[in-house]
Order: sequence, then structure tokens, then C-alpha cells
Amino acid sequence: MAPMIEVRDLTKTYGTGEAAIRALDRVDLDVQAGELVLLTGPSGSGKTTLLSIIGGILQATSGSVRLRGGELVGLPQKMLPRLRRDNIGFIFQAFNLFPTLTALQNVTLALDLKGIRGRLARQRANELLADVGLAEKINTYPADLSGGQKQRVAIARALAGDPPIILADEPTAALDSTSGHAVMRIMQGLAHDHGRAVVIVTHDPRMVGYADRIVRIEDGRVRTDREPEPPEPSVLELQGATV
Repeated sequence: MAPMIEVRDLTKTYGTGEAAIRALDRVDLDVQAGELVLLTGPSGSGKTTLLSIIGGILQATSGSVRLRGGELVGLPQKMLPRLRRDNIGFIFQAFNLFPTLTALQNVTLALDLKGIRGRLARQRANELLADVGLAEKINTYPADLSGGQKQRVAIARALAGDPPIILADEPTAALDSTSGHAVMRIMQGLAHDHGRAVVIVTHDPRMVGYADRIVRIEDGRVRTDREPEPPEPSVLELQGATV
């Protein structure tokens, strides 16, 4: 089966001549449907640049990005909004909710942009918020939600239109441990239970156990692409093994 996301020989250069900076240097990456992939590495390594090119927000200098078999690199700018609308849900560290809209209205607005309106949009928004555990917060404004609840609204909004690809940039960085794990369980479920390709940029070590693969990027290049290490056995598990 072809990957949901297929990146080949991807390069992104800022500037020209001696001032040119190569943010990505011939990157290859595949992400399958049903897979959660973490992009890790030091600040400035190219993680967010890669995510932004996959999402059609930045233009590549050269190389190929195929989403569901269709080439993204080189598409005219006027075609990118529709591609993003039909294929990608975005989740950001800063939530990016509209403060004057309720949780329900934030999600309904995203559905409206995807052509789903009226009673059907309200019904679908209610379902999405219930799916992320916020059925009782549908009429609450962002100012009255915790950080974890805001991020769950952002996830519900990203799922408007049922996109097959979810791209997230530091979705747990501003959250406490409990909220961060709750968000990651949702993200893992989007991949494993709903067959989406989920790609997350992160510096958060708490997220490692939820990943199917961890891709480390340094100086614009993929340095490692591996499955996460199995957790260390607990003291009780070790004791049980010797009984």
C-alpha cells in the first residue's frame, strides 16, 4: 500500500548566494495510514519547516511531497487551500481558537469552511466535541477552558471534514502532564482507531511512548528513523519475573 505521505529528496533553502541557509537537505520520509510519527530534534533543525511543507503552508525549493498519491510540490498557489481543506487537519501549540466564539462555534466555523453548514454542522460539531470529551463544554468560551480543554477543542476543529492527515506542531508543549497525556491518547486513537496519518513535531519527552516511529532531524537532515524503545520494566515487574 502506498504511504499516505511520501516525501522524497525534499530541500528547502532560504536566501541566495553566500547568505543562503538550507533548512531541509534532501529529506526522505514515509508515513502510512494508521501511523503516528514524531518529528524530534533540536530547535532550528527543520522540523516545523518539514511539517509546513507537508501541509502546503511553505513551498519547497526542490523535491517531492505526495499526499494520498498526489504531488504537492509545484502546485499553483490557488490550488493549495482546497488541498489543505480536503486532506489535512492542523493542530498548533497556541490553540488558535476564536475567543469570542464558544467551543461549538469554533468547530462549526471550521465545518462551514469545508462546506458543511446549518443543522448538519451543529450536529457534527457536537459529535466531534463529545469524541474529545467535551460534550458538557460546547457552550463554553475559550477563556473559561483549561489549556488541555482548549487543545481538545482545537483537535475537534482539526477533525472537521474528516481529514485523512493530521499535522500537529508542539500540541502538548503548553499543557501539564495530565492534559498532555490526555491529548496524546486522543492523537494515538486518531491514528490507530481511525486510520489517519498523524505527524507531530515535538520536544516533549512524555510523547515518546505514544509513537509508532520517531524521526530525529538535525541540521535539516533525517538522522534516525526508528520505532520507540520499549519502556524499562518496573520494579514490580522485575520482582514478578523472579517469583
